Amino acid sequence: MKIRYFDHAATTAVKEEVLKEMLPFFNIEYGNASSLYSIGRQSRKALDQARHRVAKAINCEAKEVYFTSCGSESDNLALKGVSYANKGKGKHIITTKIEHPAILQTCNTLEKQGFEVTYLNVDEEGLINVQELENSIKNNTILISIMFANNEIGTIQPIKEIGEIAKKHKIFFHTDAVQAIGNVRIDVNELNIDLLSMSAHKFYGPKGVGALYIRKGIEFERIQDGGHQEKNKRAGTENVAGIVGLGKAIEIAYQNFDKYNEKLTDLRDYYISQIEKKVTNAKLNGHRTNRLPGNANISFKGVDGQLLLLNLDERGICASSGSACSSGSDSPSHVLTSIGLPAEYAQGSLRVTIGDENTKEDIDYLVDSIVEILNNN
Repeated sequence: MKIRYFDHAATTAVKEEVLKEMLPFFNIEYGNASSLYSIGRQSRKALDQARHRVAKAINCEAKEVYFTSCGSESDNLALKGVSYANKGKGKHIITTKIEHPAILQTCNTLEKQGFEVTYLNVDEEGLINVQELENSIKNNTILISIMFANNEIGTIQPIKEIGEIAKKHKIFFHTDAVQAIGNVRIDVNELNIDLLSMSAHKFYGPKGVGALYIRKGIEFERIQDGGHQEKNKRAGTENVAGIVGLGKAIEIAYQNFDKYNEKLTDLRDYYISQIEKKVTNAKLNGHRTNRLPGNANISFKGVDGQLLLLNLDERGICASSGSACSSGSDSPSHVLTSIGLPAEYAQGSLRVTIGDENTKEDIDYLVDSIVEILNNN
């Protein structure tokens, strides 16, 4: 049976060009990047190249890029590092109710340590109200953390306006851009972003490696004890092969940006139109146009979403009901709850995220399969 993969928000396959560039660093150029001899220096050179590739993609300086193990670690480092270093200036943080668990659970930890967190509401399309954001700022607010684009419903936040508000009030602005990298053009200076998280496996790089952009001059406290890697910001021997893969993957993503995203947008819109044409009681979640190009989250009234996924899997279709980091939970998604989706729809949510290898024929097969399953249940 042919596998048709529609869960690119969960992970992507490593591109051949990325893997080819990574391979020598497993068994040929295997030196520790902290070592002074030649193969160690080669690893250090590879890290530097990857750092420059990331910097070019988001328009920052290479020295502002720090490598981590994933997006979740980058989120933890950003929030805790800034909060701990600046707690003398204030202990108030602003975020949203629809963030990834890596942000929400980190905020919960910070609250237990005496920090105050304001969780902004979103409207039925998943957008924050920028006036509510500005009204939530206090004299002791030190950090705003709002995701660039939502991993479940695909809605893209008004990042430029958020950045302008943060800059005006001299508050640090972090964005979880894990889903946005490769799908949205990002200029951290134009958008006034001070910290940004990313993860390689979301844009055809390897799993187990991420990056965190930290604007120079920001006071930041390390949260891991150990070595002095990553300019003393993140202890631990660098995953050289993974970092090389991240650098190559982000370079490819922005070289092919226009063609790739035009294709995804066309397939996404075709899928949505076909579902709305052929299925009654289907509801698109998130903003109809201001969303990630490959994301289509649709809820089917009165349908068991988990059973729908299992039936699709029997037909060789891989999709999801929401965040892979929250799979296994019987509760409705906190994102769908936050946008006010009724329970009879929230339990029947199907997230389809389209990628490079998908075709119109794949979409037709997916739509036909959904219609058949719904008609038989």
